[in-house]
Amino acid sequence: MAGKTSEGVGFSEEEKKAMKQRAEELRTTKGLKGAAKLAKELEACADAIEALDGIDGEVARSVHRIVSDEAPHLNPKTFYGFPAYAADGKVVIFVQPKSKFDTRYPTVNFDETATLDDGDMWATSFAVVAVTDAVKKRIRDLVRKAVGA
Repeated sequence: MAGKTSEGVGFSEEEKKAMKQRAEELRTTKGLKGAAKLAKELEACADAIEALDGIDGEVARSVHRIVSDEAPHLNPKTFYGFPAYAADGKVVIFVQPKSKFDTRYPTVNFDETATLDDGDMWATSFAVVAVTDAVKKRIRDLVRKAVGA
């Protein structure tokens, strides 16, 4: 996503803002452990989802419900300001809203800890232009596979 800035090639303003959000996420949970840390991360995730409108909000709310149903052991948190779900502190799934980088559509993303492996090549990011029953089923299947269920 690096592009030209007013000073030349470098990080865009949106990317700089995301990096600042990530630093803030780490600061707000520094020193917290156990239930206190999980509660703070859950609150941040809920706030991030609540702040989203339109298709971004629909996707984030759907993913939240699906993860809660299919992978309740994953802990909600934020990841660069995105709603995310982690196992043992490592992000497995996150939603990147289209509004974050002014893109055409939000995406549901799976980090390398997700077990979506399928031969020599597989997708880890999925564009969503509408939240339909078929899309929800596909996300549900991907979440199940990602966590080995």
